[in-house]
Amino acid sequence: MTSLLAIAKQHLIIFTRYPEPGKTKTRLIPALGAVGAANLQRQMTEHTIFQVRELQKTTDISWEVRFAGGNSQLMQDWLGYDLTYQCQGDGDLGSRMARSLAHAFQSGAAQVIIIGIDCPSINYYILNQAFKQLHTHDLTLGPAIDGGYYLIGLCRLIPELFVNINWGSSQVLQQTLNIAEKLKISLSYLPPLADVDIPEDLPIWEQSIKK
Repeated sequence: MTSLLAIAKQHLIIFTRYPEPGKTKTRLIPALGAVGAANLQRQMTEHTIFQVRELQKTTDISWEVRFAGGNSQLMQDWLGYDLTYQCQGDGDLGSRMARSLAHAFQSGAAQVIIIGIDCPSINYYILNQAFKQLHTHDLTLGPAIDGGYYLIGLCRLIPELFVNINWGSSQVLQQTLNIAEKLKISLSYLPPLADVDIPEDLPIWEQSIKK
């Protein structure tokens, strides 16, 4: 496994899954088939990485890919040997995100953002905006139309934000906001965007690749 060698003050983490048919984008299999759903996972990951590379041209960031499924060799064969890969590890989404944030902060990052690959409208402008918001706020969130969030950014690890959340439900954003309010965390928002999770969402992806 590749370790984090050099980490910048601004660090970005991409959560994705190795595109093995039948094990990824499973809710899209009825519309696309197992291979088609895996291909979409592949394309959406590559699309997200392209946006991060665009951000890197103008902003001093480090970044890594945290993956589930597959292994480091398969990830390198897919996305190249010039990236930093870490396995997401065990646990629910909250514990995996908290673990990756803790690792980044312990390695010297001052601002850390996590994104998935399900939101094709994420671009380098939004990512740059997220880092800027963390200069004046403890927490930044990108609300997803389905009630979750497509981005979370923090200036320090706040473990409470990642426990007792119904991950994968329409309550994720509201539950996170309730915790933030209770802890009196200063919060900023990014524009609401749509995820691609179910067959009805596929036009969102099709529109994004036409732009």
